[in-house]
Amino acid sequence: MNKSNLVSLWMLLIGVLMSFGVHAQDAKPKASPAATASGKVGDANVTVNYSSPSVKDRNIWGGLVPYGQVWRSGANEATTVTFDKDVMVEGEPLAAGTYSFYTLPGEDEWVVIFNKKAKQWGTQYDEKEDALRVTVTPRKSGEMNERLKYDVTDQGLLLSWENLEVPVSIQAVQ
Repeated sequence: MNKSNLVSLWMLLIGVLMSFGVHAQDAKPKASPAATASGKVGDANVTVNYSSPSVKDRNIWGGLVPYGQVWRSGANEATTVTFDKDVMVEGEPLAAGTYSFYTLPGEDEWVVIFNKKAKQWGTQYDEKEDALRVTVTPRKSGEMNERLKYDVTDQGLLLSWENLEVPVSIQAVQ
């Protein structure tokens, strides 16, 4: 290979490598980035995988998320909740496993839904696949949450977004 061809090859290689760097810098962050919350409830490990949308000056409850309609409780793919042990959710038994997590928001009460089909796009909900439905009471949040977030506490799950929190009581089965 002569010197001219070698120089051309090196310049081509450098150009290709630089284009990867420029492309990576142009990538915009996702509007609803993936997030995970995990922790223990008693001796049960609980993990929530979800996409976290922002409020962005929108009316969330009763607007973007309508009352009386099943909501995927996140964005993009269905939110999932994994339990490594059998648990009691709001006093009702739920076997260890991974479930898609949906809610049916209301102004005074929410229905929380654990669906057996975990790997699905968030809008593909099928009520016939529900493993458990329980009713919970939302409450005003002590702070504004720009992004949807989940927390696993020793009391269970806590969904927080905008000015609202939705606690879901969970106990590990002994």
